[in-house]
Amino acid sequence: MSWKIFTKFFWVTVGVAITALGLDLFLVPNKIAAGGTSGIATILHHMTGVPVGLTMLALDVPLYALGIYRLGLGFGLRSLYGSVSLALLVDLFSLYVPVPTRDPLLAGLFGGVLVGLGLGLVFRFRGTTGGTDLAAAILRTYTGMNIGMLLFVIDGMVVVAAGIVFQSWELALYALITIFVTTRVIDIVQEGISYAKAFFIISDHTGIIADRILHDLGRGATAFTGRGLFTGNHREVILTVVGRSEVTRLKEMVYEIDPRAFIMVADVREVLGEGFKEYGRGKGM
Repeated sequence: MSWKIFTKFFWVTVGVAITALGLDLFLVPNKIAAGGTSGIATILHHMTGVPVGLTMLALDVPLYALGIYRLGLGFGLRSLYGSVSLALLVDLFSLYVPVPTRDPLLAGLFGGVLVGLGLGLVFRFRGTTGGTDLAAAILRTYTGMNIGMLLFVIDGMVVVAAGIVFQSWELALYALITIFVTTRVIDIVQEGISYAKAFFIISDHTGIIADRILHDLGRGATAFTGRGLFTGNHREVILTVVGRSEVTRLKEMVYEIDPRAFIMVADVREVLGEGFKEYGRGKGM
């Protein structure tokens, strides 16, 4: 096994373990069924006492069979490691970990953070845990619907079912909070926290501004031609990316040169290349 493959499986395993802890510490004991097969398993666990991990695995087996039939052998097997290890760790950790809180809001928030962090690591290193992701991919072959929309529908049905079974719409609302937190944390883990800003600068003095960016800030810049739809005039637009500490300095620099300049600033989640970070550093291969 190559080092890259080992690294990938190591971080997928870490992600699965964190996800299992989020379920066992916060979500399952507090009846928060935040979508997915884990949500269904949480409902069935509190109804019948069947272990959550075993239920998750039982739900995934027919999905794998159908997934291999509809999507090919590779797709189904790709999910197998993450799904099996998650099911095993959920049932293993449930025997030993304490329940730190019975407050459903705290449980929903912290459970969402842990599950999001764990799944984010799994996805970042190109793993998957099967479950409703696999179900959505299968349904897409029948319906043609967008996978994101299918996931929303499936998770919504699980949340509604939890509200009915537990006779508490408050728990269903807490589950929605958990889903929101989970998805946001997954995005942060995969894309990173915004640490840079992209500037689009439109000015009659782009040459001077570009020179100051290159020599005073030491940043690169790209100029491309745009046409104002109101005036019909062609003007150069400068695109540059700077660190957060350089934002105010660049604004002052531009308006010192051209008080009438138009600036648009946007968050940048990740920047690869000279002056920032190299591709592959800290990412799954």
